[in-house]
Amino acid sequence: MLYPTIDQLTKDEFNRYELALATAKCARLITDEYVQQREAAEKAATGNKETDRNLINMINKEYRDEKAVKNAITRIHNGTYKIVRVEDTDDVEETASVEESAEEETAEN
Repeated sequence: MLYPTIDQLTKDEFNRYELALATAKCARLITDEYVQQREAAEKAATGNKETDRNLINMINKEYRDEKAVKNAITRIHNGTYKIVRVEDTDDVEETASVEESAEEETAEN
């Protein structure tokens, strides 16, 4: 059985399509964070094998050990990211977006 379930993630507010869009956008943000950490770790490496830490150890464990989609689902379920409907004035169709929670932003700053 999958955990968390789709019903727990959507909370009867969003449909599966909106959940899929939001998860994909969140996974892209997580992938971008991983790429930034990887680039910073590569720049920090001096080339001396005796003093350099392994690149893998310099990257956040959450990013390197789990898939981006699994991290996205976990963050949506925990409330780190929340699903927000974005209405386009030209289109009748609503789409979903991901927004980082205000609590998370104040904790990081």
